Amino acid sequence: MESVESYLDRLASDAAVPGGGSAAAVSGAMGAALVAMVARIARANPRNADNAEALDAIAQRSDELRAKLTQARALDEAAYQAVVSAQAMPKDSDEQQRDRRQALDDALARAAEEPLRSAHLNLELLRTAARLLEFPVSALSSDIGSAAELAGSALASCAYNVRVNHKYMRDDETITLQRDALTESQTEAETLLEHIRETINSRLSS
Repeated sequence: MESVESYLDRLASDAAVPGGGSAAAVSGAMGAALVAMVARIARANPRNADNAEALDAIAQRSDELRAKLTQARALDEAAYQAVVSAQAMPKDSDEQQRDRRQALDDALARAAEEPLRSAHLNLELLRTAARLLEFPVSALSSDIGSAAELAGSALASCAYNVRVNHKYMRDDETITLQRDALTESQTEAETLLEHIRETINSRLSS
């Protein structure tokens, strides 16, 4: 498994991959790990004996989301690498130009789809984090907040990476479908994040 240091070195290099979509997936995975941590610590608290099953479910779902977001990092990198490869294809003849354009269209659609999938995963992570507010976990409020901010910023980053590919895509139907799905996710995410922030800030200021 690649170390954090090695990944950050790759991210800081002059290579086009990894980029923002990959980094967003890592951010989301970190948020998922924090949600799982809070659920497990709360599960061990005798005050949550009646909530053990619910907290176990939150921890398990968070682990699943972390695994999916970790995989999303690799998928995003592969998707954008395909764009880079398509851009490097020869275009000297009409046939080469057609082949290059088709390869580029296909690669761009995938490069937009992968961060869109990550956005949906981060939305689910925000939903899961919000569920933790139902339990007596005040001492872990900062961790819940940190997880939510990581998920929220990851989703926002995913949105940037979806839309930048839309600038170069020619399939209007796919663009519209992706844009609508992204807008729906962002709208719900903003509501969830506002609720989490208000709840946690109230707890921390009391």
